[in-house]
Amino acid sequence: METYSPTHAPAAAFAESKATFLLRTYIHLFGAILLFAAIEYVLFLTGVAQPMAEAMLGVNWLLVLGGFVVVSWFASRAAHRAESKVAQYAALIGFVFAEAIIFVPLLFIAMYYTNDPTVINKAAWVTLLGFGGLTGVAFWTRKDFSFLGGLLKWGFIMALVLIVAGVLFGLNLGTWFSVAMIGLAGAAILYDTSKVLREYPEDRYVGASLELFASVALMFWYVLRLFMARD
Repeated sequence: METYSPTHAPAAAFAESKATFLLRTYIHLFGAILLFAAIEYVLFLTGVAQPMAEAMLGVNWLLVLGGFVVVSWFASRAAHRAESKVAQYAALIGFVFAEAIIFVPLLFIAMYYTNDPTVINKAAWVTLLGFGGLTGVAFWTRKDFSFLGGLLKWGFIMALVLIVAGVLFGLNLGTWFSVAMIGLAGAAILYDTSKVLREYPEDRYVGASLELFASVALMFWYVLRLFMARD
């Protein structure tokens, strides 16, 4: 018969609270994805998406790419710093709305100017599979991927530099840029998942889901661009 040890109780309680935190984090991530999809559905169903897309496509497309990277960066900072539940929910909902607006011209082109009507679905499935696989790696190995933080900062700065160079000098950021950004998004998913497992307090599950959503959105954006470039 197993002898009860008082040390088992705190360990069991910690494991249970951590499991609850992770469950809440991924439920909120799923909710953020559903909210994003619902916003896009309403925008396209009501016809609002077309004038929005035309207005945004009227400026240099690289400015939209730059805006996407900057918004993703600010979202990660907000997720890490927001402490109150109200601030966390405001950051999450605000970021989802901002991402939905930024995605409008890309989705508009994918829907009406490509030969493959399933390109959005394909990109979504590839993104979900990639996210699931990378999340599985982080959970299975329990490795600390914090070393990727410096690489991600350098990568995002270089991406912004290339986007600015494209705006100023007409540099064409084609397929290889999308591939590199997909790799950067994958590294961000590993890094963010590691932070969720190791660093986030258990009352910050909304902020944790925001950070994960930012990485998922980044991957989806460039996976979709890559599929469209092959069309």
